[in-house]
Amino acid sequence: MPMLDNVVQRIQNYTPRALALPSYAREAAVLMPLTRNENPELVLTLRAKNLSTHGGEVAFPGGQRDPEDTDLIRTALREAHEEVGLAPGLVEVVGSLSEVVSRHGVKVTPYVGFVPDYVEYRANADEIDSVFSVPLDFFASDPRQTTHRIDYLGCAWYVPSYHFAGYKIWGLTAIMVVELVNLVYDTQIILNQPPQLSKKEL
Repeated sequence: MPMLDNVVQRIQNYTPRALALPSYAREAAVLMPLTRNENPELVLTLRAKNLSTHGGEVAFPGGQRDPEDTDLIRTALREAHEEVGLAPGLVEVVGSLSEVVSRHGVKVTPYVGFVPDYVEYRANADEIDSVFSVPLDFFASDPRQTTHRIDYLGCAWYVPSYHFAGYKIWGLTAIMVVELVNLVYDTQIILNQPPQLSKKEL
């Protein structure tokens, strides 16, 4: 089966985890853009250092839901357009992954969407320092540099930190990446127990 067809089938047959949060909890959405080719790449951003939340961190384009957003898919597409100049009409949304909660208590829904591999992204300098992409199969071998233990949803989670081309991919972004990679490649990267540590991590 072609790679992209495999991605579509697995996401569409997948039941993401939903979180039981109060109805008044703030909502946000991110777009996980995946280039439409046989070696798909994930498109990521480096957020501007001066931002009050997640400044200087790697993230997927996205943000909080606005009152005029008809749904969270609209939120993800609007934010991607505002942050990196990705026109909504170029995105084929395939489906969602599990909801996550940011350290500021915001419920975030990730949406995977196919995008052309020829898009020229335009970073909004007020929010984004740079836009870059990583081959999805880079994560399949779990090439983590370190593991961060974080308290998340009342449990201890062991979240990988990946380094690629000078960028550090960790935190909620890494949690989303791991879920997608596990789904597409059957990698079985486990987040709720410590990994086998390499000598450089001991």
